[in-house]
This record gives sequence, C-alpha cells and structure tokens, in this order.
Amino acid sequence: MSQIYSRPQLAADMAKQLLQPTALDLGLRSGLFLSGIRRIGKTTFLRNDLIPALERLGAVVVYVDLWSEPQTSPSRLVQSAVSKTLKELLTPGSHALTALKKVKGAELEGFGFKFGFQIDAVGQDDSLTLAQVFTELVVQAKTDVVLIIDEVQHALASEDGGNLLLSLKAARDAINPRTDLPGHFVFIGTGSHKAMIGEMAARKNQAFAGAHSAEYPVLNGDYIEFLLKSLEKDGFTELPSKAVTVDAFKTLGNRPEEIIRALGIAIRSTSSTTKPDDVLPAIALALRTASADTELGKVESLGPLAGAIFDRIANAKAGIRGLYSAEAAADYSATLGREVRIEEIQPVAMDLLNANLLIRRGHGLYEISDPFVKEVWVERKAFQNLG
Repeated sequence: MSQIYSRPQLAADMAKQLLQPTALDLGLRSGLFLSGIRRIGKTTFLRNDLIPALERLGAVVVYVDLWSEPQTSPSRLVQSAVSKTLKELLTPGSHALTALKKVKGAELEGFGFKFGFQIDAVGQDDSLTLAQVFTELVVQAKTDVVLIIDEVQHALASEDGGNLLLSLKAARDAINPRTDLPGHFVFIGTGSHKAMIGEMAARKNQAFAGAHSAEYPVLNGDYIEFLLKSLEKDGFTELPSKAVTVDAFKTLGNRPEEIIRALGIAIRSTSSTTKPDDVLPAIALALRTASADTELGKVESLGPLAGAIFDRIANAKAGIRGLYSAEAAADYSATLGREVRIEEIQPVAMDLLNANLLIRRGHGLYEISDPFVKEVWVERKAFQNLG
C-alpha cells in the first residue's frame, strides 16, 4: 500500500476559492484555518494535492510545519522556510522556480528576481519585517504568495508565536488592500485541535480574528473504495464489504493508517468460519484506544504526578488554569496519597509540554495537545471508576 490517495478535485476547488475568489469567497483573504485531529491525512493532502494545485494557478507557496521541530521557535521556522523559498527563486532548476515558470512562461523569463534586501537578513535583521519580505515577494514574483502553517496552534504556546501571528497579520494588511500590487498574501493555518483553531479565527484578542474557520474535509467512502480496490489488485480476495469498512473507518477517527492496520488484522483473521466483516468492527474498537497508547505511555513514563496533572487538564472542557495553585497541589496530593509541594509541579508540567502532550493556549492556560488522546484518557478513567 505505497499508493497515495489523491484528492485533486477538492484541492483544485480550494485553490480556486483562495486565489480566484468570487464575491462570496473574498473573506478567505482574511485567512483560512482548517482543523482536524492528528493523522487523518491533513499534511498528506497539503503536500501532495493542495500545494501543487496552488502552484498550478501560479502562486508561490511557503509551507511550514510547527510540529516538525517543537523546540524551535515558530518565528524561526517561518523565517527559515521563507528564506528557503527566496533562495529557490534565485536558483535555476529549483522546484519553486520551475513551478512558477510553468505558469508564467515567457513572462518570467523577462525579468530576474532582485530583492531589495539580503535574503540572509530574514530573521536576522530586526528592521526587516515579514510584511516587507512578503510584499517584495509579491512584487518580484508578480503573483499571489500563499503561506501554509501546519499545526498552527503551537504558535499560541509562546510570546514568540503570538508575535509571529501579529507579524503575519501585518503582512496581510499591508498587501491585500492595495490595488497596485500584482498579487495577494494568502494565509492558511491547519491544526489538530478544533477548539483552539476555531478560537484563532473567532476570538477578538487573536491576530486573525475574523478569518474563516472550517473543519478539514475528512476522507470518506471514496477513500475506502480506493483502498479496497488497491488491496484487491494486490491479490487479497477475502475483503470486508465497503459498508462495514466505512463504519470501522469512522470508529478509528477517519485515520488512514489505522484502517489499513485494522484491515491487515482482519484479513489475517479470516478462516473458513470467520469472515472479515465479522471481525473488523471489533478490531476497529480495539485499535481505537490502542492508537492512543503511545502518547498515554509517555504520560505514565513521566510518573504519577504527570498523570495527575494530565488528568486535571483532560477533565476540563476547554483548557485549565491554576496548575500550580495551592488548590491544585492539594488535589494532586489527594490523588497520589502524599504531599505534593507547589515547586514540584512546574518541572513536571514542563516535561509534559516538552513531550508534546500538553500545549499552552495562553498565559497559564493549558490543554491536551491531541483531542483524540484526551478523549481516550477520559473514557479509560470513567471505565476504571465504574470498576
């Protein structure tokens, strides 16, 4: 199963809405935030479908994944990606230049890129703002510039990330209202935490308040049909029905890796008396919780206090403050059966943050990074309490 399921029509439609908006879609120029739990194919879609579709319409695309290097500041990651794209546009045969030439053709051949700043100064010279950089890029490339930040909610974890978002808003506001520029600045943020992503577009204190927020369109029955046909081509004859597989896929949160794993187990379990349709639903239910085991195992490895802190946050509906308060310390003490000193709490909470198990939603406000992991944790605790 090395094939990648492509969604060209969805990508083409989205690219057109973003770059060639009708009057109804003009609001997307304020920014687009897409939310969806981890491992449902967001990044695969961005890299293999949406970015190529945007480039086919002539856009220069800068892609950044804040999850890829969580210890690196968001602004540094964005600056590095921007610098890389700028250097590619000056490099014959590079992907960025080749993609742009396919659309611009002779028009692009007629001029060379002459940026009014040193590329190495991006991120190094405090007087050079991202608004200046993106404006210059729009002018030089004579086209739209799209910045995609994957797992954008990580920008909320620090002052640096907050300042980055304000800088990007400034870039949007510096470029998009102007009628004398040959393109626009389009910002797309994606993330695995629905509530946080929604708030980034809805809350008035957020940089991109007023931007458009939507759920990532998850894979559906068409993907399952593609998957089953691919397995059939690979020689597997005892396969579950599409209807049963679709239900199992939903159970697993529409996560491609998990349904492929479930199908493998179901197919291997087939016998003269057992068919894939008989076992796949139970396998999906078992894998649903097992898929969170790796993350939950990290919590357990950090010790009982980490578990108590994690549990306190998981049981809050929309994040929680006061992790280091006297009240919280008393709760942890009651849970662990020993006195927990306030000074013990912060180092353990930092361990949870560094392991990407927690995320800051604001000053002193914490949430579980992956909503799916949070859901499984709460379900298991409820089951244990029933026992």
